[in-house]
Amino acid sequence: MNTERAFQFYLASQSPRRIELLSNFGFTFQTLSFEIDEASHSAESAVDYVQRLAKQKATAALKLRKLKNKPVLAADTTVVIGEKILGKPTDINHAKSMLKLLSGRQHSVYTAVCFALSPEKSQTIISKSIIEFDDLTDDEINAYCKTLEPMDKAGAYAIQGFAAAFIKRIDGSYSGVMGLPMHETVKLLKSYGIKLFNEPAN
Repeated sequence: MNTERAFQFYLASQSPRRIELLSNFGFTFQTLSFEIDEASHSAESAVDYVQRLAKQKATAALKLRKLKNKPVLAADTTVVIGEKILGKPTDINHAKSMLKLLSGRQHSVYTAVCFALSPEKSQTIISKSIIEFDDLTDDEINAYCKTLEPMDKAGAYAIQGFAAAFIKRIDGSYSGVMGLPMHETVKLLKSYGIKLFNEPAN
């Protein structure tokens, strides 16, 4: 992330994956750090959940004092199997139970992206991907959890990490599963006049 040049927007996230993806596309931005309640509501669908959290993150970021008339980009990713939303594991045993649930089955990954000019002026898009896991042995799950990679990841795995060995098939956005669907995100940013660094101005 280049902070020496004038930046284009704030990123309401400290996620290394989102920072890397945006930086690789030449966007300039500053990150914001804050906490929100990420608990799901009763009977809330996965789509409603990720859209609500992405907008909630953007709204919370806009309230920070250091914002200087710059828009905010926020995102949220969740893993869903059946009707069950899998957030980030609370401990190693929780991570193991998630991976056992995903073993040998298909699940969905939803990522919502919200771009906000103000709390009243925002737009949210959503990406859905279908992932199929191979059958995992207890030894594989235990070894993977010892890497600690699952501990801050929705669904207890990182597609760009060691868990790539578990994935038989993906239908959708690889970067969306990482945490930021770049096709949708670039289109959203361009609709607000934010262009890639190396893209000529009109």
